[in-house]
Amino acid sequence: MATVDQSAWFEKGMTFAQYLESMKVNRDELTRVYEQLEFTDEDRALWQELAAKSSKGIVLTADWCGDAALNVPVLQRIAEAANLEWRYLIRDENLELMDQYLTNGTSRAIPIFIFLDEEGRETAVWGPRAPEVQEMITSLRTTLPAADAPDFEEKQKQLYRSFKETITSDPTIWRAVIESVKAKLKG
Repeated sequence: MATVDQSAWFEKGMTFAQYLESMKVNRDELTRVYEQLEFTDEDRALWQELAAKSSKGIVLTADWCGDAALNVPVLQRIAEAANLEWRYLIRDENLELMDQYLTNGTSRAIPIFIFLDEEGRETAVWGPRAPEVQEMITSLRTTLPAADAPDFEEKQKQLYRSFKETITSDPTIWRAVIESVKAKLKG
């Protein structure tokens, strides 16, 4: 876990309202999840524990990202329940920070949620996907034709459109994200 002070990155970021206002893609999907998400009493108890460990955080994201349309509203609602303030940074405008949080050491996969303490030091990192969501997309990708097939690109776009619609409309998937975040924070 990084002991680097990430406060300057936090200060550079947008609030949730500013991020929403800046969105040109996936705003409807993100808003749907945000408005319909519900927590259990057990969830709320853990979010209160989180409030004692982290006071703020940084989100590396982009509005074009389907995973962000799912994860940003879930983690924003968690932050609100825990009195944690997120600041949003666009991945491609903040590669110096992004490159500190590569998935599998190579991929600039987003969104990435960096939980910080009062001094701006990292307490936890979550993202870009819950394991169940990763399994789902991995399985779906096996249905695609070969990458050199003439219809590969079209089929891939269809797959990702359908995947985004599913993950932003199915509360059981939202619950998988919540449980994944809980597991990470209990860590």
